[in-house]
Amino acid sequence: MDPNQTLTLDQRLSMRLSAQQLRFVKLLELTAPELEEAIDNELEDNPALEAIDNADNGDDPLPRYRYEARNASPDDYADYDFTPADSEESLYDALLRQLSERNLPENIEQAARYIIGSLDSNGYLRRPLVSLINDMAFGPGINVTRQEAEEALKTVQQLEPYGVGATTLQECLKLQLEHLPESQTRTDALDIIDSQFDAFSMKHTHRIISGLKIDKERVKNAIDLILTLNPKPGASIDSSSASTNVIVPDLIINNEEGRLSVALNNRIPELAIDKTFTEAVREMENGKRKKAKKGLEFVTSRYNDARDFIRILKQRQETLLNVMTAIMKIQHDYFITEDVYRLKPMMIKDISAVTGYDLSVISRATTNKFVQTPWGLFPLRFFFSDSIGEEGDNASDALTNRKIEAEIASIVEGEDKKHPLSDERIRQIMESKGYEVSRRTVAKYRDRQGIPVARLRKEL
Repeated sequence: MDPNQTLTLDQRLSMRLSAQQLRFVKLLELTAPELEEAIDNELEDNPALEAIDNADNGDDPLPRYRYEARNASPDDYADYDFTPADSEESLYDALLRQLSERNLPENIEQAARYIIGSLDSNGYLRRPLVSLINDMAFGPGINVTRQEAEEALKTVQQLEPYGVGATTLQECLKLQLEHLPESQTRTDALDIIDSQFDAFSMKHTHRIISGLKIDKERVKNAIDLILTLNPKPGASIDSSSASTNVIVPDLIINNEEGRLSVALNNRIPELAIDKTFTEAVREMENGKRKKAKKGLEFVTSRYNDARDFIRILKQRQETLLNVMTAIMKIQHDYFITEDVYRLKPMMIKDISAVTGYDLSVISRATTNKFVQTPWGLFPLRFFFSDSIGEEGDNASDALTNRKIEAEIASIVEGEDKKHPLSDERIRQIMESKGYEVSRRTVAKYRDRQGIPVARLRKEL
C-alpha cells in the first residue's frame, strides 16, 4: 500500500431534478403545435392513456386550464378558404427554364446547369470557379476548361433576374447596371461601383465627388439609381421558404369592455386513464389479481406514466396561464390602452414575485411563446423591458427602453438629413427633454432599432 495515499471525506451540496421535474420542464418549453404533437405521441405510445370526448367529472370542478382553453376542432375550419400549396416557380427552375431556351454547346450547358445548382437562395455564387471545375470533374463527370467554365458563368449571369451568378455585392450591382439602358446616370453609377465602391458603402459622398470629378447633382442621381437595385436578386423569386413560417399563438387575450381574460389556444383532448388499466391496478392493490411479475410491472408502469403525464400536463397549462395572468396584472394599463409606451419596466423576477414560480420556470414559460391580442400577435418576451432611470423611492420615474427608443426614433426622423445628428447631439437633445441617458445608451437603442450612425444617414 502506498504510504502517501490518504482517505478524505467531503460534504457537498447539489441539486438534481427528478424524472417528473424534467418531464415538466420539457413540456413547459413546448409551443402549442409542439404540445399537440407530444400528446399525440404519448397517446400512441402509452396504451394506458386515452382521449375521451366527454369526461365524467362528477362533483369535481373542472381545472382552470380546461375551462379556459380554446379547444377547437377541425370542423371549426370547414368553411375556411385555406391557401393552396405554393406552386410558383423557384429560382432554380426559372434559371433552368431560361437556360433551356438558349442554343448552347453541350458541355457549356452542363456546366451552366451545375453553376445554377450551386447558387445560394439570394442568387450568389459563393464558391470559387476553380473549385466548381474540380467538383464537376469528380462528381457528375463534367470536364470543362477554365475558359468554358467562365463562358458558362457569363451565360448564367445573363439570365433573369439580373445579378444572379455574382460572387460579390459589387459584381451583383454592376451586372444589374449593365442591363439598364445607356444614360449619363448609368455611366456615373458604373464608375462609382467600379472605382468608388468603398466610398459608396461608407456614404463618403465627398470622396466620390473628388474621385470622379463630377458635380454633386450627378453623384446624387447615380447613387439614387444604385439604391433602386436589388442586392439579393435570387430572393425576389425563391421566396417560398419565407412564406411558410406561420406562428401559432399559445395564448389568446380578450378585452371585453375593459375586462381582460386569457385563454390557452390549443386542441388538447380530455385525457384519462384507460378503465382496464385502472381496474387492473385496483385489483392488484386488493390482492385479487395475480399475474407474472413482468406483466404486473408493465401494467403499473404504464398506469403510473399515464397518471403522471396527465398531472404534469395540467401543471404545465396552469403555469402558462398564471404567468400570462401575472403579465396582464403588471401591464394592465398597456392591455387596456394598447399604448406601447404605457408598458412598465418588468423583469422575470417581477413575475416570480407575483406567481411564486422559480425564475427558470418563468423563463421557459415565456421563451418562444406567443399571445394573440385584439390588436396583434406578440411574443411573451415583448412585455418585458429594462428599467432606465431612478429606482427605489423614485421607481415611478423609471423609463422603459421602449420610451427611449421611441424618443430616439422621433429625434432622428425630424433631423436635417444633410446634417444628421451624432449620438452625443441626440443625447443632449434628450437631456433637454428630461431624459437622463448616456451617449452609450443612445448608441445601444439606436442600433437596436436598426438606425445607422449619422454618417450613413447623410443625404445629398
